[in-house]
Amino acid sequence: MHDVVVYSRKGCHLCDIVKETLAEIQGQADFQWREVDIDADPQLQRKYTDEVPVVFIDGRKAFKYRMDRRQFLRALAGR
Repeated sequence: MHDVVVYSRKGCHLCDIVKETLAEIQGQADFQWREVDIDADPQLQRKYTDEVPVVFIDGRKAFKYRMDRRQFLRALAGR
């Protein structure tokens, strides 16, 4: 099972889209995902500032700002 982490913040429209996409395709591939609010951690807030959402797959940065469902599924298949 792949581990997917979405670094995001409240009020981020692009973050909401990425999270909705992950929820919609969860049954199509073997992955679990979780959200990390960068504003809850000063170090993450400094690291990502306004560069959210950022999606990591198995600890590797895979997407920033936007994520297409087909590209996401391809990225999972390639890992």
